[in-house]
Amino acid sequence: METKKRVNWRILLFAFCIIIGFSGLGFRVWWLQSVEAAKIMEYARSQWDWEKTLKPKRGAIMDRNGEILAYEGKAYTVNARLKPLNDRDEDYVKDPYYTATTLAKILDAPVDKLHEYLTRPDSKVVLLGRWGNKITEEQKGLIEQAKYPTLPSGEKVKTNQLPGIYLTETTRRFYPNNSMAAHLLGYLDFEDQPKMGLELQLDDALRGEMGEMAVLTDGAGYLLPDGEKSYKPAEDGYNVYLTIDRQIQDYVEQALDEIEQKYKPQGMTVVVTDPKTGEILAMGNRPQFNPNRYFEGITNYTNHAVTSMFEPGSTFKIITLAAAIEEGLFNPNEEYMSGTYTIKGQIPIRDHNQGAGWGKISFLEGVQRSSNVVFVKLGYERLKLDKLRAYIEKFGMGAVTGIELPFEKKGNISNLENPRSPRDWAVTTFGQGVTVTAIQQVAAVGAIANGGELLKPQIIKEMRDPLTGAVVKRSQREVVRRVVSEATAKQTRDILETVVTGEAGTGAAYRIDGYHVAGKTGTAQKYEGNKIKEGHYIASFIGFAPKDDPRLLVYVVVDDPQTNEWYGTWGRTMVAPIFKSVMERSLQYLQQQPDLPAGAEEISNEVKAAGQKAVARPVQEMTLAKFEGMSTTAAKMRAEEDGLGVTVVGTGTKIVEQHPAPYEKVTPGQKVVLITDRVEGTQMPDFTGKSLRDVMEFGSLLNLQVRAVGSGFVYQQSIKPGTVLSGGELLMVTLKAESDPEVPELPVDAEAEEGETEADDSETKVEEEQDTGSSGTSPPGDDTGQTGPAGSGQ
Repeated sequence: METKKRVNWRILLFAFCIIIGFSGLGFRVWWLQSVEAAKIMEYARSQWDWEKTLKPKRGAIMDRNGEILAYEGKAYTVNARLKPLNDRDEDYVKDPYYTATTLAKILDAPVDKLHEYLTRPDSKVVLLGRWGNKITEEQKGLIEQAKYPTLPSGEKVKTNQLPGIYLTETTRRFYPNNSMAAHLLGYLDFEDQPKMGLELQLDDALRGEMGEMAVLTDGAGYLLPDGEKSYKPAEDGYNVYLTIDRQIQDYVEQALDEIEQKYKPQGMTVVVTDPKTGEILAMGNRPQFNPNRYFEGITNYTNHAVTSMFEPGSTFKIITLAAAIEEGLFNPNEEYMSGTYTIKGQIPIRDHNQGAGWGKISFLEGVQRSSNVVFVKLGYERLKLDKLRAYIEKFGMGAVTGIELPFEKKGNISNLENPRSPRDWAVTTFGQGVTVTAIQQVAAVGAIANGGELLKPQIIKEMRDPLTGAVVKRSQREVVRRVVSEATAKQTRDILETVVTGEAGTGAAYRIDGYHVAGKTGTAQKYEGNKIKEGHYIASFIGFAPKDDPRLLVYVVVDDPQTNEWYGTWGRTMVAPIFKSVMERSLQYLQQQPDLPAGAEEISNEVKAAGQKAVARPVQEMTLAKFEGMSTTAAKMRAEEDGLGVTVVGTGTKIVEQHPAPYEKVTPGQKVVLITDRVEGTQMPDFTGKSLRDVMEFGSLLNLQVRAVGSGFVYQQSIKPGTVLSGGELLMVTLKAESDPEVPELPVDAEAEEGETEADDSETKVEEEQDTGSSGTSPPGDDTGQTGPAGSGQ
């Protein structure tokens, strides 16, 4: 009986346990399916749903010839694991000081800062601050070398010397020309945020559009069949081509560097344009910065060309002069008394020589001497307020130009809009009491240079699709309005030329041999609040050349240089060297033919006496452009446009060398050899009819062994035209004069020994030809230091 009871209790206990177990299981199932269902489903989705944002590639910024000014490239972020993943993990930073010391040299970082990152007690993985953020490919290579250095024996160390240091791939913005045109381009910081310049202005076009992808995967992360839910590819940003010419920009940067180093002005600006189209070819500012290393500090965030407003001084007189000519109020031979001009009840207006003037002079001489009094007579007495204001507004003052750059200012002409006294607006006739920007001045004077049309300044040439290369937007010449007639513009240009060439002109320092230069000097006082800042001035010059068919307009502004020189000489010592260097070198680079005999004044086209024989003009030489650094296609097109014969050596995309050298004198039809950055795969040209010198030059480029027989010009060659060359081949050529008899054909691809017995004499001839065939003219000097007679700077 007792046994039976124990069995029954066991059965009941077992049944009770079964009931409790299934009840708990049922409750758990209910709990999971109701209370935690949403949470579990979300967790499951996180395992099988995989979503990713696809980042587009930011568009590149290039100059008008395709030279890259800014691009997105591969970069790396340096990470440090401070603690092991488990007991067996050895890949973590074991020696923080050694690691910090080694990396500091590569990352250009303070050792103590890196050591601080590497010894953080509560961190498992750290980033090494800005020093380890987005490093270059070169720095990555140095870190890899430091991990596994090479022993003196040449053997690589097999043990990682920098455990715990690893790199993750990312991208960053690169500016291959460093500080060149920094304020124009702006920069992208390491958080991919655009700052300043075109990077900011064109961010939407450059950035592109984000893409996205969503798929279904299994627990191991593999894509399930038909698991793709959605896919939208990223759209890369447009490539932007500027109107800037990198070569002319380089001339500007060099000229600014020279003056900055010598005089350390508070600021400088140079703008170079094509006045016929309104295209900006160069824009430089000082102080500048390197956008690749913006984190080191930027002292000047201002693009002075579009944002800084200043009193223009006498360069503004061009507008008053053109307005008076247009209204028929200017007679160059009319005379007036220079020195001072008094408006009743007002402080007298004085000429820039302390009001001494030059006695009674003609209006033309007054313009040449930059007399303030003559411009007050033209603007205040004759044009009157309403017409003067109307013309100044027509020339674009008091309004933005619309150039595609951020933070453009419109200047201030309130003394014309709401003058407090007659003197307030009278002084605006010669550039006081108004403020302008450099880009406004460039647009206004460009209207005089191009025949009377105010053009919108252009900085964007076109935008292209990065995949197809198709042009999606192209800027066109945009006329804002006609401001004066062509006849008025022509007369104004002629008068402005006399400012440079006339005996009384203030612009003698801006003469350039071979070209008619027209322009106007300017010196303006600076203000601190409403008071004149004594001893502080802005010197400037705006000019264009050639005068009757202007190819370039250059505006130079030098703000408050640190010097003890009298401000009246600043134009000659600072502004003129910049202007002349930029203008002269740029005209030569653009192959602009001189329109004035070098070192001479204007020569009459009329024969002075009956029977006088006309002197025949020599064949016009031209200065060879610099093709090095240009894309192969652009360089070839440019050379052909200049009427030169072109031979491209190599299959690369960029020109790395040229013959003849840049800026040498050449004649139309002369052959130019352009060497690309990849010479492998070059095809053998047809040298038939060419000189031995041509063959030798080509052979030296590809390291060919050249053997020549005979004299004269190439009649036969051993390597067929079109044959792909690898370099080092033997090329045998037969030379033949026109009177020589026929010679037997050479074997194709002849072996070296087949020409040795008859090569002795020919080798001597080759050497003689090389000696006498060296390149002729050396590159002309810049003459940037030539200043001519002293000018007043006014």
